[in-house]
Amino acid sequence: MELMLSLFRAKTEEDLKQLEDLEVAVVTQAIGAYREVMVSPEFRELERLRFEARSNEASALLNAETTKALKIARNLIKKHMSVEDIADATGLTRAEVEEL
Repeated sequence: MELMLSLFRAKTEEDLKQLEDLEVAVVTQAIGAYREVMVSPEFRELERLRFEARSNEASALLNAETTKALKIARNLIKKHMSVEDIADATGLTRAEVEEL
């Protein structure tokens, strides 16, 4: 049982190779099946879609943070706060604050 759990903990090809070197038939078969799946077009497409989704999520979060910082900066400008203090408070650059 512990040996099979080691398959799930393997993080690198070297980890898999060490398990394979034990020459336990069921483990070797499982590793072979894993490698076969990893090169399948379906798996590669799913990985591409996951990567794209993570990138889109990161981009959306960055955009949301920037939008929020700009909104806060505009409100602080209305309160006559200095450009330097607004930049410090929002994480925007001085140039970004001055453009507002």
